[in-house]
This record gives sequence, structure tokens and C-alpha cells, in this order.
Amino acid sequence: MGRHRLARPRRRWSVAVVALAALPVAGILTASAGGIPTNAVSGTLECCAELVAAGPQDPTTAPAGTHYIALTQAELVASRSAVNRTPLRALPAGVGIERGLQIKTILAERLISAYFPEIHSIGGVRPDYLKWHPNGQAIDVMIPNYQSPEGKELGDRIAAFALANADRLSLNHVIWRRIMYDKNGKPFLMGNLGSDDANHYTHVHIATDGGGYPTGGESYFG
Repeated sequence: MGRHRLARPRRRWSVAVVALAALPVAGILTASAGGIPTNAVSGTLECCAELVAAGPQDPTTAPAGTHYIALTQAELVASRSAVNRTPLRALPAGVGIERGLQIKTILAERLISAYFPEIHSIGGVRPDYLKWHPNGQAIDVMIPNYQSPEGKELGDRIAAFALANADRLSLNHVIWRRIMYDKNGKPFLMGNLGSDDANHYTHVHIATDGGGYPTGGESYFG
């Protein structure tokens, strides 16, 4: 069982990731050697054709190589309370394509872009078997060097950030490295879907309840 701290954001925005950064995030961060499929990443994401193939998974009995982010309930409550008390500022357009996204999903894309300048690609609307991407309710935050320790740590921070901002984002779920987290941070182990993309090693999938489609007059704050 390792512990690490979330890095402070590099840009001066006002959502309380600053408060979240001060919270230790307890994680079962076992070495992932052997846990990542070896087939090459495809050009088209295969995300979420099957969302959860297994039920709730106790991290202490998970297969070797399983990688969890575990925020305690107290940490989530504290971080969300800090987020809700923080003054808001207007967010510029993010690095993703916002066309077809619903309001809360655009907010997620802009927040991730603002707080994590390491991220240069965020996927949005595309065909899929499930509703999230076709309906503009999900983004895929592509992680540079996702197999490296730095890439894994960055993905951990982004997943924890989304969970800390769950109320503001109307978060539905997060998927990262074969683990789906519900909006309360409860982990579910996914079945092995056969590729790095489908198993969410290459990206953090963030799904919201949508909030409706923009009309053009919206402003986004965070």
C-alpha cells in the first residue's frame, strides 16, 4: 500500500484542486508489469463496449497487478466541500473538441485542460455501443506515456480530480486502468476487453449525467 500526494496545479485556477492537492490519496498502487495487454494501441479507441464485466471488487483480493485509486469517504467529503466553497472564474475552451458535448461534459473537458497542462488530447463524441460518447456525456483524457510511472501518476491525479469535483460535474463514473469508479469513488473491476484502449490504460474516461446541450450562450466556470 503506497501513499502519494496529488501534485499542485500549474495554472492559477480556482476550483479547489488546491485543497485536493493537499490531501493524501491512499492507493493500492501495485506494479503493473504483466497487467497490461501487449497488443498495439489501435488508432480508434475501443472504450466502453462493455462497461463492467465484474461486480464490486475488494482491492485486497484483486488480481496481482491491479491498479486502484482509493479516496476514503472522508477525503472525498473534504475535497468536495472545499470545491463547493471556492470562488469561480471563467474557463477558456479546452484542448478537446467540444462539438456535440453536453454542458457538464464541456465543463469537465475545460477543467481538465485548465488544471493539467500535460494533457494535449481529449476525445469526445464518437460512435460507441453505450450512450456516453454518442450522447456527448463522456470524454477520454489521453495520458502521455501512459505506461510510465509518470503517466500512471498523472492518470491517478486526473481520476481523483474528477471524483473530487463530482458534484460540480454531475459525475456519473470514471474509468482508469480497468477500474470503474462510481461517483462516490467505489471501485469496480472490469473484465479484460483485450487492448490497452478498451481496458482504459491509455486514457481516463470521465462520464457525466450531461446537463443538456448548449445553446451558445453558456459560460463555464471553475
